[in-house]
Amino acid sequence: MTSETLAASGGDHAEGYLPDHPADAALLTARARSAELGCAALGPATGAALCFLATSLRARAVVEIGTGIGVSGLYLLRGMAPDGVLTSIDIEPEHHQAARRTFREAGYPPGRTRLIMGRALDVLPRLTSGGYDLVFVDAARAEYPRYYEHGVQLLRPGGVIAFHGVTDAARGERREPGVLAARELARAIREDERLVPALLPVGGGLLVAAVQ
Repeated sequence: MTSETLAASGGDHAEGYLPDHPADAALLTARARSAELGCAALGPATGAALCFLATSLRARAVVEIGTGIGVSGLYLLRGMAPDGVLTSIDIEPEHHQAARRTFREAGYPPGRTRLIMGRALDVLPRLTSGGYDLVFVDAARAEYPRYYEHGVQLLRPGGVIAFHGVTDAARGERREPGVLAARELARAIREDERLVPALLPVGGGLLVAAVQ
């Protein structure tokens, strides 16, 4: 997987395949809340991919880096096992407050989510190694390689790590930290013999890798 592959990946048609259902009040409200707070919300295609991954893995333990307003969390929770717990990390207290409201309005009890406020790089080493089915990363692109290093350690055999927006990050100015980080991440995952990677053409590029 080269940087040219990252920059060239398309897939805008995927965004229209599974749009948000007009009757999905919790999701539509969360999207509106995201716009009010200036927090970019995950697109429907990427959300569907996350729900698919969580369902396929029968995920009971998921880590999310970048809580936002809870849009991505909704998709993850919908795919997880009924007793699954989503651990979501964000440094912004306003995001956590809004996400709690999102999950409550969607009908999820407090026990289904564990929201941790702080820097992900400080929190991840404290989580249980090999104890998670899925790790989803949608945060500062410049930190993606370091999230990869910690995230893979958290996964059980067969678990999956997913990075949002990798293609878009690779399209920026060559020397920007986020661009360099996206390309470093792609190389590291491609060369990691523990992983089976794929680049899904949704949401600006969803780079996924399963632990063998």
